[in-house]
Amino acid sequence: MSAVCQWAWLGRVEYGAALALQHALLAARAEGRIPDTLLLLEHPPVITLGRRAALADVRATPAALAARGIAVQFTNRGGLVTYHGPGQLVGYPIAALRPLTGGDVVRYVTGLEEVMCRLLTALGVAAQRDAQHHGVWVGAEKIGAVGVAVSRGVTMHGFALNLQPALDHFTLIVPCGLPGRGVTSVARLTGRTIPLPEAAATAARLFGAVFDRAMAAVPAAVLWSTVEAEDVHVRTIREPAGGAEL
Repeated sequence: MSAVCQWAWLGRVEYGAALALQHALLAARAEGRIPDTLLLLEHPPVITLGRRAALADVRATPAALAARGIAVQFTNRGGLVTYHGPGQLVGYPIAALRPLTGGDVVRYVTGLEEVMCRLLTALGVAAQRDAQHHGVWVGAEKIGAVGVAVSRGVTMHGFALNLQPALDHFTLIVPCGLPGRGVTSVARLTGRTIPLPEAAATAARLFGAVFDRAMAAVPAAVLWSTVEAEDVHVRTIREPAGGAEL
């Protein structure tokens, strides 16, 4: 029988709040108090810099970013610089890595890429992995990014898939440190706007298929209660139950 992985659609959540939630859930998972957990959400506009990132990969000045309402956040994930914003589906699996992939980080990253590829296929977009660069690509343009971290044997951070984000925001950075590559989205390729809650439900199902997990939907409040139990104080952006307007 497949192990259970709980999941929830959280709507639009500030990056710092989501990071605090991940840390609280990671501690709970490492101590065996919760099962594997998949967070699905979107962020307000934010540029994040991973462990290998350089500020030179941010093309805009702090003042210019602030004028456009774009935050900047240093984080502990792998990878370089990326952008998150409304219309991008973000997935953060909080999972014990050894039961999931035998402890194989490369297999885990490849699995996240496979989840995105299958979701894109369901949306009518043919995408593939690149042998030299992580993520998911349509030709030479990136449509899905992966950046993970592992602590106490438990994963955090994850993937980001461009459904209908503001693509012009990506011009403010050198995405993933690759100046010769472009960025695209499902909306740009198909002309369709995808409801994020529906895409999240499909992503959860595909995560279960790729990693052999029995997916169980839970209310978002159940996961936020873990933060309260860990006495972590965060601020979230509350959205209607159906998700943020794009």
